[in-house]
Amino acid sequence: LLILSAESFDYGFLLRISEDARRAEALNEYLSCRSYLAGYGPTQADAEAFKLLCGPPNQRHAHALRWYRHIAALLPQMNDPRLRPCDAAKGKRVQPPWSPPDGTEIPKLKLYNSLTRTKELFVPQRGNRVLWYCCGPTVYDASHMGHARSYISFDILRRILMNYFKYDVFYCMNITDIDDKIIKRARQNHLLVQYRAKKPSASQILQDNRDAEPLKHPVLILMLFSVFQPFQVKLAETTDPDKKQMLERLDTAVTTALTPLQGAIQSKAPDAAIQKQVLLEEAKDLLSDWLDSQFGSQVTENSIFSLLPKYWEGEYHKDMDALNVLPADVLTRVSEYVPEIVEFVKKILDNGYGYESNGSVYFDTAKFDASSGHSYAKLVPEAVGDQKALQEGEGDLSISADRLSEKHSQNDFALWKASKPGEPSWESPWGKGRPGWHIECSAMAGSILGESMDIHGGGFDLRFPHHDNELAQSEAYFENNHWVRYFLHTGHLTIAGCKMSKSLKNFITIKDALAKHTARQLRLAFLMHSWKDTLDYSNNTMESAIQYEKFMSEFFLNVKDILRTPTDITGQFEKWEAEEIELNKSFYEKKEAVHEALCDNIDTRSALEEMRALVSQSNAYVAARKSAKLLPNRMLLQSIAHYLTDMFKTFGAIEGTEPIGFPVGNNGQSADLESTVMPYLNVLSDFREGVRKIAREQKVTEVLQLCDVVRDDILPELGVRLEDHEEGKEISKGQTKKLRKLYEAQEKLYNEYLQTNQNGS
Repeated sequence: LLILSAESFDYGFLLRISEDARRAEALNEYLSCRSYLAGYGPTQADAEAFKLLCGPPNQRHAHALRWYRHIAALLPQMNDPRLRPCDAAKGKRVQPPWSPPDGTEIPKLKLYNSLTRTKELFVPQRGNRVLWYCCGPTVYDASHMGHARSYISFDILRRILMNYFKYDVFYCMNITDIDDKIIKRARQNHLLVQYRAKKPSASQILQDNRDAEPLKHPVLILMLFSVFQPFQVKLAETTDPDKKQMLERLDTAVTTALTPLQGAIQSKAPDAAIQKQVLLEEAKDLLSDWLDSQFGSQVTENSIFSLLPKYWEGEYHKDMDALNVLPADVLTRVSEYVPEIVEFVKKILDNGYGYESNGSVYFDTAKFDASSGHSYAKLVPEAVGDQKALQEGEGDLSISADRLSEKHSQNDFALWKASKPGEPSWESPWGKGRPGWHIECSAMAGSILGESMDIHGGGFDLRFPHHDNELAQSEAYFENNHWVRYFLHTGHLTIAGCKMSKSLKNFITIKDALAKHTARQLRLAFLMHSWKDTLDYSNNTMESAIQYEKFMSEFFLNVKDILRTPTDITGQFEKWEAEEIELNKSFYEKKEAVHEALCDNIDTRSALEEMRALVSQSNAYVAARKSAKLLPNRMLLQSIAHYLTDMFKTFGAIEGTEPIGFPVGNNGQSADLESTVMPYLNVLSDFREGVRKIAREQKVTEVLQLCDVVRDDILPELGVRLEDHEEGKEISKGQTKKLRKLYEAQEKLYNEYLQTNQNGS
């Protein structure tokens, strides 16, 4: 029997709870940890507790429910006034018990974390706030599609986290403006400008005069033995197939330009000067490299090394703006953080994880890895000892034999580099030098974001050694093991299946890409692929994006045309039939599918496919309604179009405040241009329909043909499609905004109509 003894049952705690559901929950918890097998009849305690309940407890409260049923069975409440629950004794009707629905499990955001190589539940460290650091560009040349691959992808992820999942994202990015590549390129450009300023003659360029004083006699510069011979040796020694192919192309180009110049000089042809310029242009890289090897150490003016990155940083920002990539909340430059970098290095030394050698400071990877709580190369442990990757991480100017011999281990990397002649330098406790590559991100991110961040982003090729070294030196500085919680790496970009590399001269600049496709089309191409996988930039990829854009744009135009159908304020609310209910059901299913896709590592590819399927179902619904001579439901289609538009805005594929669809207009034009132009299009459409009606009545086929020309030839050139419906009405779909040309088209049609009537037709 489930009867409580009065002595053991203290029901007083129930009196302090006002809500019946909470009271039942508390009773259940009380009974779950006590034995209530006592006595053979209800006690006063049972009666009082029973009376406090307004009905049977929820089935979730198994102990309380069993007790309640036994008490109710032994002492029916109608026969024992002690057991009348709540106000039943007073004869009042009371609300029946209520319990919340079980509900369904809501998908939660998971991100692919390179630290675990699996999708992990995303949990920010501080509530809703997300601290995010992204590795920015090394600015020594034009930004290319490889940069776009990372920065568009991270812009998409950032927008979705902010605008869809509603996280408060604080986004920090760096600009690398001190680096071996920048130093070398700045010197090369400077020396090449000096050389060209000497205006060497064609014969001087070919003359072998190695004993001439450098730069005073330009005859020295492009000598076959001094320049071309070392290049041939380098070509012969290169084993990497991609690099060898690049060098072979350069060899062919220089040889092809050299032969005509030799012939022009020997024959004293007047085009020798032209041939000289051709050779100089083709051999520019070859010549620059040789100039730097001979005279680079003589470049001492620090401003030379700052002008180049400043220019290319400006170009980078212009490219990002053209791609509609949001600017960082904080932008850090290495040149502005040298004091912080010096202090960062000093603390790593103080913590025992670094050592000084000949004015340089190196990170002791073995000491760090052996320390409790630390582990080196968390991202790519299998790459430890990869000397090729390690040397690429140190930079071209830092892998000489003397530099390599300074290290305790070949796995150690530079925190601070002693500057050599021809390199910029800053004061430090170890002498004049400059920051290592990896240390910059640690010092700058640490200054802004503190000892731990939620997300760190970068390209796939930065995992080792750059990001692994960042992790090691940062955790050595902060003495923790969680400098980064989630590491996100975007996939590689290939060009028509081939590896893209600036050093291999196999790249497409962002400006070149934007000359062929719009920023929206490029973004759609990225959205149609996983952000962490390799993306192939090819004609097929872009054609898929273009067709997707056209498909969506057509739907938006059709919906806007339906919404322009005249109706009063009550007429827009139409009765829903089975077709509307079915489409609405599908609408919500697709929204759930999109949400699931975005929760699954922000799978935009699947999300776009679900959105495409929703549009296909909507198009089928519209076609069926029109086939039945019925108007589609305005409000339902408007809701679908609004949702799709909002999602494209979330993805960064739509700018402005247009409520539905892609904005009409070129860059710099008003986002509200469509609404401005549409009244004029409607006038033109009505006028044309009136002309067609008269022409049909008068059987003037020439005027009908002119109307067709306006519809089929003139207006499409202006980005406007005019459709003739079976019932004789027209639909105009504005897609561009050259208002003046619309006036001209309307005026031309009107004049032709007048001329036809004046001829007596």
